[in-house]
Amino acid sequence: MYKIAITIALFLTTMLQAQTTYQSGMTKAFALWEDGKMAEASNVFERIATVEKQNWLPSYYAAQVLILDGFSILKDKEALDAQLKKAQAFVDAASSRSKDNAEIMVLQALLYTVYVASDGATYGMTLSGKINALYVKANQLAPDNPRVMLSKAEWDMGSAKFFGQDTQPFCAQIEKSLQLFTNFKPETAFDPNWGEARAKQLTATCKAQ
Repeated sequence: MYKIAITIALFLTTMLQAQTTYQSGMTKAFALWEDGKMAEASNVFERIATVEKQNWLPSYYAAQVLILDGFSILKDKEALDAQLKKAQAFVDAASSRSKDNAEIMVLQALLYTVYVASDGATYGMTLSGKINALYVKANQLAPDNPRVMLSKAEWDMGSAKFFGQDTQPFCAQIEKSLQLFTNFKPETAFDPNWGEARAKQLTATCKAQ
């Protein structure tokens, strides 16, 4: 009985230490990201992912850092292509660890959106359908997820602007996403919880039009 108790205690200690290492690593990566050190942040997330083999979040964030930074280098085709290919590998890794995950689908749609933003003539026809399909499926899986509604509405708004169509219906969807943000509770401290500030910014822009 004593040996069993010792074994359990050692197991729990190991688990707690691993959890602490994971938490400190994720906190460090987010701090680097906040400081604008994109490559360093993505690398830390990647290293965490190699240890946390069942956890989709490190790969998700390793990709997200690179995807969002991609919007800042749209004109540098060579650098952008290399960065998005690396991000795609992280998205694929996250997807392999968490099937039918609406958060990952939104991230994949954002990755495709960077391609379209960089060269609409080349990627618009081939990727627009894929982006729409991802948002439709994500909405089916998680209709109350505010990032799904916000990201789809912003994509639809961009498309409407491109074709000279009315964007107000999508303004309403973005404003509705704010209600979802109010009620949304992430499962863990590191689960995706972004987007509310963007929704408020877009809502203010819509009202100013």
